Parts: sequence; C-alpha cells; structure tokens
Amino acid sequence: MVEEKEGKMKLAIDKEIQKQLILYLIFAVLMIILNLIIQQLNELIAPSICANLGHIPLVQTFYCAETPDMSELVGQVLAVGVTVITKFLLDKVFVFKTKGKIKGTTEEFAKYIFLSILATLYNIGLQFILSNFFGIPMLISALISLSTGYLLRFPLDYKFTFSKYKEN
Repeated sequence: MVEEKEGKMKLAIDKEIQKQLILYLIFAVLMIILNLIIQQLNELIAPSICANLGHIPLVQTFYCAETPDMSELVGQVLAVGVTVITKFLLDKVFVFKTKGKIKGTTEEFAKYIFLSILATLYNIGLQFILSNFFGIPMLISALISLSTGYLLRFPLDYKFTFSKYKEN
C-alpha cells in the first residue's frame, strides 16, 4: 500500500516536471523569437545610427566598429537584457509557480541573474565566435547558441533558482 502510494506520488511529480519543462521550452522558444527580433531590428537601424552618429568617437568605437562587428554585439546584449527579465517573470509565475513574497522573489531573481550572466557569457560568446570566426550568419549562430543555452538552463533553474519557494 505504501509502495503504491509512493509510486503514484513519483508519477505525479514526474508529470509536473514534464509540464514545467514543456512550458519552460515554449517560453524559451518565445524568448528566442523575441531575441532574434530585437537583433534583427538592431541590424536594420545600425546603418542609420552609424551614418548619423558615427562621427561621435564613443558611438564609432562601441557601436559602429566593423572588426569585430560591435553593432551586432550591442544588439545581442540588448536582446539578452530584455529576454532575461521577461523569461524570469514567465518562469516564476507560470512554470515554477513560486510564491510571490518579496524576499523569495529577490532571492530567486539574484540566483536567476547569476545564472543569466553565465548563460549570457555562453550565448554571446558562442554566437560571436560562430559569426565572426566561422562565418555563420547571425540568425543561425543565434539559434544555435540560444537553443543550447536554454536546454542547459532548465535543470539549473529547477534545482537551484526556483526550488525553495515553490507552492505545493
């Protein structure tokens, strides 16, 4: 009887993890799309920004330099910033359903930001290398780096970021 109850409990937990993973990956796909839209918009406006503001040394150095492609790097950083905050809120509310107390949210956000910094270094680094050293187009290199990054991230968020304040 106890073993049967434990088996049902484990099955329910496994199904909950599967549901969380599916939602996590759906939101990851949405964040990848948002990330790519931001980067594409950046690529569209970069020539205009450089034509109109490229004479300013700071803009020339940190945005308009072409070797390496600094406008692409700025677009990556901007896209990551927007998607990290959006993804945190989606994960907290819909995926892991953690309690909304300020202390818990602050701790989760700190852990999420820490993991996001590591993931961002991975994503931007891999995308930058793929684009600039292997000549892979931005869209493909972004898809590769973002997809692998999110797949590596779920277990960390599940075990480390959102484990303490779950509603159960």
